[in-house]
Amino acid sequence: MSHLLAQLSPLTRKTSLPSYRVVVGYGSNLGCRSTFVAAAVQRLRALPRISLLRQSQVRETEPVGGPEQGRYLNGALLLATDFAPLELLAILLQVEREFGRQRRIRWGPRTLDLDILWIEGVTVRLPTLVVPHPRLRQRRFALEPLLEVTPWATDPSTGQALATWLTEMNETMISPGLQPQAPM
Repeated sequence: MSHLLAQLSPLTRKTSLPSYRVVVGYGSNLGCRSTFVAAAVQRLRALPRISLLRQSQVRETEPVGGPEQGRYLNGALLLATDFAPLELLAILLQVEREFGRQRRIRWGPRTLDLDILWIEGVTVRLPTLVVPHPRLRQRRFALEPLLEVTPWATDPSTGQALATWLTEMNETMISPGLQPQAPM
């Protein structure tokens, strides 16, 4: 991982290193999903300058969009980090690759998916990163775990409580009869 940090542009590095509270969503629907999820959480916990503050329950969910594929295990982590948003994105993409993630089909099956869902008080609008996540408002499988770890979360642009987004949703992403799994 140190080689990855060395490659980051000095312009993306923070000199004062403020700390951010960040929610990272995770998912897996290929291979031994629970092993990938647990190992990815441990991998993120082991990284320097990242602290795990809270972890949601793991949920089994139906895929949304893309080709026909198996169910996902999804959850969210509340992290504290001093990495700038683009630095954190680069780290998450590297971790995905370490777990065999291949980006061949949009919204296709994957061994591991790590997304920056929300950063407290921060809005990002770049070609490579949009925060809050651009589809968070329509994706119960991401919003529910986010609210489990940050029930106070608000949209940094509008101040609207993200919990109101959940009440506005019409479609259910978790199939009846599927129970959330215990936290890792």
